[in-house]
Amino acid sequence: MSVTLHTTKGPIKIHLFWEKTPKTCKNFLALCASDYYNGTIFHRLLKGFILQGGDPTGTGKGGESIYGGAFPDEIDPELTHSEPGMVSMANSGPDTNKSQFFFTFKKIKKLNGKYTLFGKIVEGLDVLKAYEDEPVDDNDKPLNELKIEEVTIHANPIADMEQD
Repeated sequence: MSVTLHTTKGPIKIHLFWEKTPKTCKNFLALCASDYYNGTIFHRLLKGFILQGGDPTGTGKGGESIYGGAFPDEIDPELTHSEPGMVSMANSGPDTNKSQFFFTFKKIKKLNGKYTLFGKIVEGLDVLKAYEDEPVDDNDKPLNELKIEEVTIHANPIADMEQD
């Protein structure tokens, strides 16, 4: 199962760990399929750490899940932030996942066990790297508008299973 985020700087293809994080992947895929992320900006960039998006308000304070509110973490000890390009849900504490997510710029052990890691960049690490060099303001918001223009879903076994 994979999706491609077509961004301002180029495509980022993400393989989703749907077998280990089914609720999170279902949420992410449903939001992708409904064009929820189209036109949203990456609102937070911490060089050497993360690039965050998924908030339609662009403030870092918005976003909804398909479940009508926050949903529980799906922490799997086998999934770790062990390399650049890991994709996790952003949250404001345990079990507060909605629509926001982030990419890691490098291996970051301190994130393990605190954030639902649900995917990995399989194409476009060079695009992610290009984002890391963008200038930011005092609140870590990129000075340039960096957008997810649209999303392509390549395969969605969750939707296929629900139709059977």
